[in-house]
Amino acid sequence: MAHVLVTRRLPGPAVDRLAAAGHTVDVWEDDTPPPPAVLRERAAGADGLLCLLTDRVDRALLDAAPGLRAVATFAVGVDNIDLEAAATRGIPVGNTPDVLTDATADLTWALLLAAARRVVPAAAAAVDGSWRTWDPTGFLGADVHGATLGLVGHGRIGQAVGRRARGFDMTVLHTRETPLDELLAASDFVSLHVPLTDETRHLIDADALRAMKPSAILVNTARGPIVDQTALRTALADGWIAGAALDVTDPEPLPADDPLLTAPNLLVVPHIGSATRTARERMAAMAVDNLLAGLAGEPMPFPV
Repeated sequence: MAHVLVTRRLPGPAVDRLAAAGHTVDVWEDDTPPPPAVLRERAAGADGLLCLLTDRVDRALLDAAPGLRAVATFAVGVDNIDLEAAATRGIPVGNTPDVLTDATADLTWALLLAAARRVVPAAAAAVDGSWRTWDPTGFLGADVHGATLGLVGHGRIGQAVGRRARGFDMTVLHTRETPLDELLAASDFVSLHVPLTDETRHLIDADALRAMKPSAILVNTARGPIVDQTALRTALADGWIAGAALDVTDPEPLPADDPLLTAPNLLVVPHIGSATRTARERMAAMAVDNLLAGLAGEPMPFPV
């Protein structure tokens, strides 16, 4: 039977099915990703690899694992995997689409609302004693109801975010119908839902941020490098835009001394878009389904 490397402990019982199928399973037990050299070493004798978005599956790793027959990622995004190199070697790659759509869309809305209504600084003031009395000018935020939402990317998650906007009677624009520069100029909230590619890296740069309204709020639940973070810090500090809420950064996590963290009106959370028990356990199940099929020489149920 096959030898399988799983690069982190996963929620739920799905990984147990690998052993139940007769495969030997090597699980990286640390809370942080295996360093690249260690990952290559552990993968050297593997037939199957179940990886996370934090693991770089590049040509060097594939060269170090000549027996690798299947790769399954515990994610929908595959920017961490060299798909061309895998295809050249005949290695199928599977991901976990759809299952995290609603969880990520919900988190997008949590960030949008929190940033619009200044929930985090208001909650802190209620705890630290700086809130002294009800103030007619205190913690003034932005209206969400009736505002314009611009979706950069209109795939599964972008569409799910747009559906939720109907309950707020928002005007929804998206880049399948509206050019990016027009969308940025017209939107009160801009939410990013594109995959990370060479074309989308730093898609939101200084020019894009300057094109937004000074009252606008940027939300990113896609991938950190889609935003030029140096430009974003300037945009927040100089008032080009009113605020930003990020579930993803570049790198993850940001170093404690990263200048972006000193920017005003910024909310950062630790990549929790899919972090519901239901979504994460289903992601694990789908990744295992992909790996079992690939190792059996069968088509993966969720191929990239």
